[in-house]
This record gives sequence, C-alpha cells and structure tokens, in this order.
Amino acid sequence: MKEQVRFLLRTGSLEDAELAKERLEELVQESKQPETTRLWRTICRWWKEIEILIVTGATTGKVEVNSTSIKHIKRTARGNRNPNKYTSVIFLRNAARTTV
Repeated sequence: MKEQVRFLLRTGSLEDAELAKERLEELVQESKQPETTRLWRTICRWWKEIEILIVTGATTGKVEVNSTSIKHIKRTARGNRNPNKYTSVIFLRNAARTTV
C-alpha cells in the first residue's frame, strides 16, 4: 500500500497518476482494512492538491524546514531578549545552513 502511494506521488503526468490511483483503489478494496479505507478517503479529499504537486512539483518543504529551524533557535535562545540580536542569529544560522 505504502509503495503504491509513493509511486502515485512520483508519477510524472496526470494520466500516470490516474492509473496509479486506480491501482491503489483496487488494493484498498482488496485489503478491507479500516486504515487503508481511511487513507483512500484522505487521498480522494486531497486529490486536487495531489494533482498540483504532480504537475508543478512544488511543495512546502523549504518553508517547513525554515520554520523548524527558527523554532529551534527560539528554544535555545537562553533568555536573550534583544530582538535585533535574535533576528541576526536567525539570519546567520539559516545562511550558514544553506551554504553547506
């Protein structure tokens, strides 16, 4: 099941995605498990967004990484209350991370 979902998300065209979705539906019906049925409903609910991902390849991964990085810096600020220094630390750490 997991491999079929990965295959669906890696397809390069909407036609291939539709075929992969049909195969996934067959697997869900064969398994008759509540977890797979719930997964199928989720995929159907998010199908428009999945199509956009397949066509554009755009994800929010970079935004999520930056958010997590900033939250980590905030957690380890150790009581520093100077907002200018805080902002500088965020910029410097992100710049260092992107150059590596």
